[in-house]
Amino acid sequence: VELVESGGGSVQAGESLRLSCSVSGYTFALYCMGWFRQAPGKEREEVATIDEHGRTKYAHSVQGRFTISLSQDNAKNTLDLQMNSLNLEDSGMYYCAVGPSMYCSGDRDVMDYWGQGTQVTVSS
Repeated sequence: VELVESGGGSVQAGESLRLSCSVSGYTFALYCMGWFRQAPGKEREEVATIDEHGRTKYAHSVQGRFTISLSQDNAKNTLDLQMNSLNLEDSGMYYCAVGPSMYCSGDRDVMDYWGQGTQVTVSS
């Protein structure tokens, strides 16, 4: 299983960024995919998740500003995170991850596979 993030960068507050994660090799029909972030000195936090039914969940801090989506092409999945109205608190390293659908349902608290991360920096 391989996850590769892209799309990070430096933007000013109020601007937008779109992150993408190429997911290959994960062949389970039931899954949960998500975006997480970690700022310096803080714990990693869940940003948004999506399951095989397209059901999405968002952290309260990004609700209404971020949109997670998944596109599938044969064995390759692309997980995107559209981030609008970015603010300083959105800065951090963003990771995509994939695991069983039990994570999205709350019955499991760890994802199985992680990408290397992409940095997002928001300045005033």
